Amino acid sequence: MLQTTSAPRTFGDHLRDWRQRRRLSQLDLAAEAGVSTRHLSFVETGRAAPSRDMVLMLAEHLQIPLREQNAMLVAAGFAPKFAERKLDDPDLAGARRAVDLVLKGHAPNPALAIDRLWTLIDANSSAMKLMGGVAPTLLAGAPNVLRISLHPDGLAPRILNLPEWRRHIFVRLERQIGASGDGALAELLEELKSYPAPGAPAPRLEAAPVLTPLKLKFDTGVVSLFGTTTVFGMPQDITLDELAIEMFFPADEDTARTLKVLAA
Repeated sequence: MLQTTSAPRTFGDHLRDWRQRRRLSQLDLAAEAGVSTRHLSFVETGRAAPSRDMVLMLAEHLQIPLREQNAMLVAAGFAPKFAERKLDDPDLAGARRAVDLVLKGHAPNPALAIDRLWTLIDANSSAMKLMGGVAPTLLAGAPNVLRISLHPDGLAPRILNLPEWRRHIFVRLERQIGASGDGALAELLEELKSYPAPGAPAPRLEAAPVLTPLKLKFDTGVVSLFGTTTVFGMPQDITLDELAIEMFFPADEDTARTLKVLAA
């Protein structure tokens, strides 16, 4: 397994780490990027210095997140390219309006906006109602959606299919860590795995199910939800690159009726 907790020190270290993470040989990457294998090898070993354009070109072929592209530029001796603004920055006003429209327009179904670490940025009223009863300490400051979901003082006691839901979250986080190499996410995963999980262990499956619903016990009944994720296309800002909107849909008619009652 590739290391995710220590940052590479040179551009070559960055490049090698991401190339291996994407399971590409030097020959594969050189062919995709249109450079010679010899030159790519020299760049990776530090015998040749890449230009700024080459750093960005290789990062694009390796599908590297913008935050890490900035780190690669700095390691290569260049200034970062991508800004990181807060979502209420005037330059992001259009994106902020889009997020608000999606969240409000998705009602009465729950929807929430999160960052790369699953920190809750915003949520519609339906999502907040489903989080009723969660310990105030979990909602204070910068609440983490996954922590709220699996913590014993959060939603976990009300999740009827907790073993399956835990497995779903763990698999999703492992894929995200594999794609991003984010050490903070790896630490979050270990924390989540340490939480008590009453009930039978999650079944061992040959493959993940097509959809894993969240079955949540509520005062007015049980809601069964499946989710989709929306991200911004081709962002040029780190905040937007790392922003996602999680939208949940009713998995059955009873849930659809319950959500309408909650919204009313």
